[in-house]
Amino acid sequence: MPEVNTQNRAEIVGENLSFAASEAYKLLRTNLMFSLPDEGGCRIIGITSAVPAEGKSTTTLNLAYVLAQAGKSVLVIEADMRLPTYSTTLSLQAAPGLSNVLAGLSKYHEAIQPSGLLDNLFVVVAGDIPPNPSELLGSSRFGDALAAYAAKVDFIIVDLPPVLSVSDAATIAPLVQGFLVITRQNYDTKRNLREALRQLGLANSKILGFIVTRAGGGGGGHKYYKKGYGYGYGEQPKSKKDSKGKK
Repeated sequence: MPEVNTQNRAEIVGENLSFAASEAYKLLRTNLMFSLPDEGGCRIIGITSAVPAEGKSTTTLNLAYVLAQAGKSVLVIEADMRLPTYSTTLSLQAAPGLSNVLAGLSKYHEAIQPSGLLDNLFVVVAGDIPPNPSELLGSSRFGDALAAYAAKVDFIIVDLPPVLSVSDAATIAPLVQGFLVITRQNYDTKRNLREALRQLGLANSKILGFIVTRAGGGGGGHKYYKKGYGYGYGEQPKSKKDSKGKK
């Protein structure tokens, strides 16, 4: 199985961020606080994108980091169980993780690991790759797991697969308070984004906002990530870059 290269991702997470990037994430944190005011309970947020390689996991970890910097206790759940990367990025144990909990093989607390970034930032990695990730996320056990974790932290951020690849994000829509949708500049298409929003809308999802990644940057890494996700999800919708000269 081809591995997703996470070395570069580790270099742009947490304290390794540039000043400008750190300030951008802090602005995102402020906007999120206004969108989901504190009502005394845990706030649960889903993060997804239309297609792969849009910066979903990097954004998830850095948003979690700045929330923890503000004194909030934060749990990140790696719900992309087809192509897990967090254990490599953060040098964590690959299991037990979410799949092990949802399959009834591990208890909720056994899957929680310190992130290694901040003392109040924790991670539940994807765990062993299961044959039926969508069914596991759609089970009552996932809702029970969220409830158990929500009793311990201020924020839960669920990193989900792309909407146009699999149905996982729409499946858990009733369990989160809203979604942040990642879109990569000069990479995604309006058509893909519209279709992703349509599918989330059919699940009565609340869209908290959009995050544009690689703004002003190049498109490096496209072929590698497309290959990696293609193995786990099947053929992807073509990006703008792929479709040039084919219209």
